[in-house]
Amino acid sequence: MDGVIIDSEPLHFESDRMVMREFGVELTDEDLNRFVGVANPQMWAELKDKYSINITIEELLERQHASKLKLLEERELETISGIDELISDLQKKGIAIALASSSSREFIELVLKKLGITECFQVIVSGDEVEKGKPEPDIFLKAAELLKVSPENCIVLEDSQHGVNAAKKAGMKCIGFINPNSGNQDLSKADKVVSTLVGLEYYSLYES
Repeated sequence: MDGVIIDSEPLHFESDRMVMREFGVELTDEDLNRFVGVANPQMWAELKDKYSINITIEELLERQHASKLKLLEERELETISGIDELISDLQKKGIAIALASSSSREFIELVLKKLGITECFQVIVSGDEVEKGKPEPDIFLKAAELLKVSPENCIVLEDSQHGVNAAKKAGMKCIGFINPNSGNQDLSKADKVVSTLVGLEYYSLYES
């Protein structure tokens, strides 16, 4: 979702910075780029340890969650160019669509509701619902299981290095999307890398 359906990484970055400023820490773009695609508990565990923050990971998650929801309510949301057409094309071809995101389910559902596309997805899996987040394959494997399809018959669309690595570990084909707002991500392990989702050609991967 983040960085593929909507350009939400700037919103995530802003909310993370808001939380860390409470502890006198100014996170850099380099700090934040490293966590693109990473589940929130893992990110906060690393930041808590690095900066010796004296509250629990659960409290950090609550503060992050509150700041994200506030920002989300204030912002107008638009899908990334090409994604609406892609979803429509997949639906017309009868290809099942799952959303597998490291974000919380509440955040995912709010975003999809605001965009009016909730019903486009047969399956939604959040980072809270698997044991290990990206770059481990758990979230994609669970999505495939719920869709009742084999991993080798799945194509993942990802904008992050962690997401691409998770897709390949899951035994799935992967299209890497270069999104400038997601920072400098190494997508080299993807089967195909694109700089736009407009007119996305996925058929060759699907048929191979």
